[in-house]
Amino acid sequence: MLAAASAGPVIPVYILDDETPKHRAMGAASRWWLHHSLASLDTALREKGSRLILRRGKCDDQLAQIAEECGAEEVHCLRHYEPWWRNAERAVARRLDLICHDGNYLAPPGSVTTGTGGLYKIYTPFWRALKERMPPPAPSNRPREIAAPATWPISDQLADWDLLPTKPDWALGFNHLWTPGEERARERVADFIDEAGDYDRRRNLPSEDGSSFLSPHLHFGEVSPAYIWHRLSEASGNIDVFLSEIAWRDYAQTVILQFPDYGASNARGTFDTFRWRTGSEASADLKAWQQGRTGYPIVDAGMRQLWATGWMHNRVRMIAASFLIKHLLIDWRKGEQWFWDTLVDADYGSNSVNWQWVAGTGVDSNMFPRIMAPLTQSEKFDAADYIREWVPELAALDDRSIHDPDEVGRRPAGYLPKIIGHREARARALAAYDVMKAYDN
Repeated sequence: MLAAASAGPVIPVYILDDETPKHRAMGAASRWWLHHSLASLDTALREKGSRLILRRGKCDDQLAQIAEECGAEEVHCLRHYEPWWRNAERAVARRLDLICHDGNYLAPPGSVTTGTGGLYKIYTPFWRALKERMPPPAPSNRPREIAAPATWPISDQLADWDLLPTKPDWALGFNHLWTPGEERARERVADFIDEAGDYDRRRNLPSEDGSSFLSPHLHFGEVSPAYIWHRLSEASGNIDVFLSEIAWRDYAQTVILQFPDYGASNARGTFDTFRWRTGSEASADLKAWQQGRTGYPIVDAGMRQLWATGWMHNRVRMIAASFLIKHLLIDWRKGEQWFWDTLVDADYGSNSVNWQWVAGTGVDSNMFPRIMAPLTQSEKFDAADYIREWVPELAALDDRSIHDPDEVGRRPAGYLPKIIGHREARARALAAYDVMKAYDN
């Protein structure tokens, strides 16, 4: 925005840099979103007399080349906090006049500090401190036009990047749920205003559309949290719970600022000795979980929804993650990697913090012995219709039977039995935890 307000011409650029993040390059679902988001952005820019230049390669190399071609004096960017993008910013700054802006969080990560000047590790006091600085500054208005250069630099063609799946096109279901881009993001915010006051109740009910569906739009910068905060001031009812979820994104960035390797390393070192299951049986169980074939209807529904839409209901994400970690005793990093590849809203900070919270390995996390009971959760949060939608083999079952068809002897022949019983899984998980604790002592 500040670049567009300058006196000179502006060249909007997006660099697809898969070299800098290495194994943390965008997953397949995120790349689908990126394709459509870039197409939408280019259309919006052309309406303002501009266009989007696309390049592929290392950020610092490509930006230096463009600057040399067109004589640019400044490079403006939105600051990111993933460790590889912080490295990229330093690399660009060594070669060009780089001006970084904050805008994708309620407050610049690292700016909300404790009384002694340190960074928060625990969410609740972080949220209390952040609220004292709210509301965030009002977002700037979009420019009506953007000054174009006399000559545009060469641009890649978006289609040549092959961001969309083709053989097969596993993203067909994405189109029914998602329309990437700023306009749709703003429409979703407007739609959610009337629902926000009831969010605290509906967010836990998978069979209801109580979610805002804003997470991928936020991740890709199509809408800012400041814009959402100010628009929701128009909402009636208690919106604190939803605002606290927006604040969780800020908290996650604060965590990865302190622990850049949070997506790969246990924050609690005692878990480095935990005996996760490995080998062929564990690999088969991981695959069954990924494909929604565990015999637990709520887990299977969530995993199938994820594959079909690139998204999963928040309550079900916790259930599915807990099941992988504690029922199947599979390393949380396997699940984090799967979500990284399959979520359209895959975010390094939020994804790694959420997985370590469920696993009990995080700086602020659930205790490992607190093992979520998926069958009880399914009934408690009235997931019957959700299961019918995503596990059609069970669609004919009544509300009482559908959560645990094995228990009432009504499992259809086409639906697999439980991969492991709940009591057996719980006992195995607690035994593994006791071994770890004994080793630590």
